[in-house]
Amino acid sequence: MDKIFLHGMKADTLIGVYDWERQQKQTLILDLDVVLPENGHQDDNIEHTIHYGEMCQLIRQELADCDFKLLESLAEFVAQLVFEHYPTPQLRLRVSKAGVLPDVREVGIEIERYRA
Repeated sequence: MDKIFLHGMKADTLIGVYDWERQQKQTLILDLDVVLPENGHQDDNIEHTIHYGEMCQLIRQELADCDFKLLESLAEFVAQLVFEHYPTPQLRLRVSKAGVLPDVREVGIEIERYRA
C-alpha cells in the first residue's frame, strides 16, 4: 500500500465548545495519510496520482470558511472532503489543537476512514 502524507499542516478555522474558543479562529495541526489509488502512480505524470499541494490548499480553504464545535465533526468533514475530490480508497487523519486544557500540550482526534 502506497501513501502520500501531509504532516504538520496548519489550518485556521472557528472551532470549540467554550465561548472563549469561539472568539476567533484557531490554528489546528493536521496529519493526513492518504492511500494512493492502485496503479495510479506508475509514471511521472501528476495527473495520474493525488496532487498533495492541491489537497492542502482545498482543505485550508474549506476549513477557513467553516464553523465547528467538535474536532470529531471537523475530522469527519475533512475525510468526506478528501473522498469527494480524490480517488483514494483509504485515509488516516489526526487533528490537534493546543492551549485548550491547562497542563496539556494538545488535544485531538485521530480517525481512519475507507471509501464506501
